Amino acid sequence: MVSVPVRRGQVAYGLERGLSVRRACTLLSVSRSSLSYESRKAARDAVVMDRMREHAARYPRYGYRRIRIFLGRDGHRMSAGRALRLWQLALLQVPRKRPRKRVRTARPRPLAPRAANQVWTYDFVFDRCANGQQLKCLTITDEWTKEGLAIEVDGRIRSGRVIEVLARLVSERGAPKYLRSDNGPEFVARALLQWITDQGIDTALIDPGKPWQNGVGESFNGKFRDECLSLEWFRSRAEARVVIETWRRHYNEVRPHSTLGYLTPAEFVAKEIAASVHATGRVAALYGASAPQPVASLQQQPGAVLSS
Repeated sequence: MVSVPVRRGQVAYGLERGLSVRRACTLLSVSRSSLSYESRKAARDAVVMDRMREHAARYPRYGYRRIRIFLGRDGHRMSAGRALRLWQLALLQVPRKRPRKRVRTARPRPLAPRAANQVWTYDFVFDRCANGQQLKCLTITDEWTKEGLAIEVDGRIRSGRVIEVLARLVSERGAPKYLRSDNGPEFVARALLQWITDQGIDTALIDPGKPWQNGVGESFNGKFRDECLSLEWFRSRAEARVVIETWRRHYNEVRPHSTLGYLTPAEFVAKEIAASVHATGRVAALYGASAPQPVASLQQQPGAVLSS
C-alpha cells in the first residue's frame, strides 16, 4: 500500500497535469485537508542531523552505532533504528575497506583472559613521516579491558627498548600473567625472554601464520591504523609521538567500544572496580595485588586527535 506522504506527492503531480484538487484527491483517496499538513519530524530531526554530521566529520571512520553513543552524550538519546534512519537520511556512509580473508571455523583463542591484567598483547605497526622517516610503533594492549596501555614510537625499537616499556608498565600496573605476541625477532630475543622469566610472566606466542590467535592485538592495530595513521600526516617523529599519544588517550577515554557494551575502556575499568568493591569490598579480589592506575584525562578536545 502506498503511504499517505507518497499519495500527497501524487496529488501534487496531478494538479500540475491539470486535475482539480477535488478530482485528484478523490482518485488517490487523499483528504483535501491533509494537503496543507506540514510534518514536524523534519524540524525535530534537523538539530540532531546537524550534530550527527559534525561527529561524522570529526570521526570519519565511525558508523551510526558509535555516533549514536556520542549523540547520547550530547543529550540526544535515541534508538538504534532512529539513528540508522537519520544516518541514511543525511546520506552518511563510512568508506568501505578492502575485505580480508577470514578464518572460516570458529576456534577458541589460546589462554583467553578472564580478568584485567591477566593477558597483555604487544605487536609492531609501521608507518612513515612526510619527510621519509620510518615510524615503528610498539603497541601494548590489555586483552580484557581493551585498554591501549602504551604506544612507543621511534624509528628503531629493539628488544632492550621493549624491556624498558614493559618494565615501566609493570611498575605502574603490576605484572600480567601472560604476554601474547608473534614470533618476531624482538619478541623472542634472549634478553627479553630472560627478563620475562625473571618477572614471573609466562609467554603466549602465537603459531606462525595464525594472526587470529592474537585477535585483540590485531583489532587494536587495525583501529590504530584506520583511525589515526591513515588520517594523519606526520611531519616528524616528534609530532607523531604527540598525535599518537593523544589518539591513545582518546581511544581509552572517549571512544566507545562495541565489545564493552559501548563503554570506553576507562569506563569499563571503573565499572568493574566499582562492582568488585560493592561485592567484596576489596579491589584486589578482581585485579590482584596491584590494581591498574586510572587513565589520565585528556588535556584537549577530542577533535584534536584528527587534526594535523
